[in-house]
Amino acid sequence: MLDAVLPDISPRSIAEAAPLRAGDMASRLLATRALTLDLCASLEPEDMTPQSMADASPAKWHLAHTTWFFETFALQPFLPGYRVFHPRYAELFNSYYVSVGPRYARPQRGLLTRPTVAEVRRYRAHVDQHLRKLLDSPRHEASVQGELGRVLELGLQHEQQHQELLLTDLLHLLSHNPLKPTWRVLPALPQHAARAMRFVPGSEDAQDIGHAGVGFHFDNEAPRHRVWLAPHVLADRLVSNAEYADFVRDGGYDEPLLWLSDGWTAVQREGWRAPLYWSEDGASSFTLGGEQALEPTAPVCHISHYEADAFARWAGARLPTEAEWEAFATAQPLQGNGLEAGYCRPTAAAPGHTQVFGDVWEWTGSSYLPYPGYKAAAGALGEYNGKFMSSQMVLRGGSCVTPSGHVRATYRNFFYPHQRWQFMGLRLAKDQP
Repeated sequence: MLDAVLPDISPRSIAEAAPLRAGDMASRLLATRALTLDLCASLEPEDMTPQSMADASPAKWHLAHTTWFFETFALQPFLPGYRVFHPRYAELFNSYYVSVGPRYARPQRGLLTRPTVAEVRRYRAHVDQHLRKLLDSPRHEASVQGELGRVLELGLQHEQQHQELLLTDLLHLLSHNPLKPTWRVLPALPQHAARAMRFVPGSEDAQDIGHAGVGFHFDNEAPRHRVWLAPHVLADRLVSNAEYADFVRDGGYDEPLLWLSDGWTAVQREGWRAPLYWSEDGASSFTLGGEQALEPTAPVCHISHYEADAFARWAGARLPTEAEWEAFATAQPLQGNGLEAGYCRPTAAAPGHTQVFGDVWEWTGSSYLPYPGYKAAAGALGEYNGKFMSSQMVLRGGSCVTPSGHVRATYRNFFYPHQRWQFMGLRLAKDQP
């Protein structure tokens, strides 16, 4: 429970993986694979096949896609004699790796009634069995230090990303059901008294940001480079539900001067009047634990970049840049409300806690662009991040369903500015004269 002491979510396992041994990798990898199945333990096959919108994917597809990733990038290149489980699964469960081959249309994944959930589980078991065989082989004890180890680590981190996506996509699906079903019975939120938001000075002048190269990182976190930060301040906690409700009551969704042009168009087109999943009266919201009373002191969640930007303008502030956020986060402990805490929804700020990691992904004011000197990896895995560096915005920090070990100060998440089904919120920043 998160009551007094927040769980440590530092990527300890990654740092301790050097020098890497095949046995260590097998233990971490298979534990991660098992957690994905555990997230689906309460689901029926009927829960795992539908697709609620084009941006979301069925739980069954997530189980199969993460399995296809290991089959394609680890087993086929590195395990001699390996035969794919099914010759057509590559087309069904490839996501966006155009160079690998044809792909089934993303908006139609919910039409894939076959393979069944049971068949997908057999597919996972088959691939896991061969991953064990791969890592049990003495000839791979050395190769796990090199390219194979890098591929397996990337696959593990990729699966953790899909654990979060599985839950956010499931929440969106369940929210459409008038029965208000639950994924699991969630524990009660810890109670912390509301505290006034304070603004604290951020780092300024020349600062180095980006991954320093020790431990795992995605390619978009590098290369490390120097930036210049003007004087500024950042809020010492996230914006709360109560504060966002004030924005709603004050007519924030009716005032075009608060909104970016594309944001105002989205408000009018989509009929937004409040964050996603809020009830019409603002008294409750839909969660993975079903409909629950809105916790006033918990961070506001499920808002788009447009909404975060409009709120910041209404509050006389702005969104931090990702460089400002990273410089601030680097000095904070890697602890927070992540997946392993079990709440699976944002929690109020504990005394002295800045909520930098966990709770909600924080929108920044920075476009998702390559760092100076960035080069995508060669081959199909080079499609992982680089080709998405257009028209999206950066989010930082992790959420209440981000797995342990998957957050760090340099992590760059990215979404289109209109999207809000993920656990997205905001922190305020201001220029300092």
